[in-house]
Amino acid sequence: MLKLRLKRIGRKRSPAYRLVVMENTFRRDGRPIDEVGYYNPISKESHFEIEKIQKWLTYGVKPTKTVLMLLKKAEIV
Repeated sequence: MLKLRLKRIGRKRSPAYRLVVMENTFRRDGRPIDEVGYYNPISKESHFEIEKIQKWLTYGVKPTKTVLMLLKKAEIV
């Protein structure tokens, strides 16, 4: 099953995340199928590729709880 979830990047104690489409059995920092956005919780900066996200959602990709909250905040979902 494909999931829309966060992949951690950045250094120790300064996390940043990429919004990616991955198989749910892959590890968190594994190889994604597609990268569709970026989120930095420290600076509250985010960038989402809306067209790609909507395309994947129509294919049946399920977002995680955290990703769903971020997409609602950005008024994408």
